[in-house]
Amino acid sequence: MRIRRLFISAVVGAVVATVSVVGLSPGPAQAHGNVISPASRNYGCWQRWGDKFQDPAMATQDPMCWQAWQADPNAMWNWNGLFREQVAGNHQAAVPDGQLCSAGHTQSGRYNALDAVGNWKATTVGNNFTVQVFDQALHGADYLWVYVTNPGFNPVTTALKWSDLTRVAVVGNTPASQWTPVTGGVQLNIPVSVTGRTGRAMVYTIWQASHLDQSYYWCSDIDFGGGGTTTPPTTPPTTPPTTQPTTVPPSTTPPTTTPTTPPVGSGSCTATYALSSTWNGGYQAGVTVTAGSAAIKSWTVRLTYPGAPSVQQTWNATATVSGNVLTATNVGYNGALAAGASASFGFLGSGTATTPTATCSATT
Repeated sequence: MRIRRLFISAVVGAVVATVSVVGLSPGPAQAHGNVISPASRNYGCWQRWGDKFQDPAMATQDPMCWQAWQADPNAMWNWNGLFREQVAGNHQAAVPDGQLCSAGHTQSGRYNALDAVGNWKATTVGNNFTVQVFDQALHGADYLWVYVTNPGFNPVTTALKWSDLTRVAVVGNTPASQWTPVTGGVQLNIPVSVTGRTGRAMVYTIWQASHLDQSYYWCSDIDFGGGGTTTPPTTPPTTPPTTQPTTVPPSTTPPTTTPTTPPVGSGSCTATYALSSTWNGGYQAGVTVTAGSAAIKSWTVRLTYPGAPSVQQTWNATATVSGNVLTATNVGYNGALAAGASASFGFLGSGTATTPTATCSATT
């Protein structure tokens, strides 16, 4: 691939970054960091929808974030856990084409939805703009590499490959003490300059943290518009989501293998249970409701467990627990289903996950 460096030292190109202070809350997960401007895909989704991630308006206003939240909310709550370990600098071998935004399906696929091709919300920038990297754990950097996609690449229709990228900035070894302290960590601003760019593009940032062989990979969607003046960096939120789950899985714990129960139903609808991920002391699960041969107006799912389940949070359904049965009913926007159509809901539970028997009933 073509490589263009802004500043070059004897060992690696080093950008002398000008850093400004902005407020940033530590967020829902511990340690690590992300690109906060132009916002990475999952940081942007968390920033826009973290305190209202169950709002059905997201499906039409921000459909790429909607599909990512539906695929795995942990990828949004843990927006600062998108990394791989022991890559030893061989990034292209560790992260295949088409999987750059998920860091090569890292953490057993938690971030896979970030690779989805579509019209992600884009930050408007000029041909001179700034990449803001936030380091919550004060790791510092062995190096940071910033890429911009080549002219003609369209992220709305094309999956990202390494050959689509041109390196436009390199930062050399920079301890956390040389970053600027901000609320909750430190921040580095990396100036980027390109020429004659217009339209949609992507920024791809690699941060090689200094504390371990730990490499972070971030996709940010941008729009050069007419290629004019620089749009100021987005100010990150100053407070964490107010509807944060009671238990948030640590970003370094991979999901377990997903078992499912066979679809069972009353004839008017079926319900399929799937365990999405587990961690020490909790789990996430989801249920898909499918209408039968006729359209339905509403549905009710009953999950019968061996023992009483402990449910912390539910989305896309209203749930109650009585004894060893969790009963979930549709909410206003997903009860009416055409024949053969599906809706889904999910929930966070505490304790050890067990597989329930799923049944479904509906009104027609």
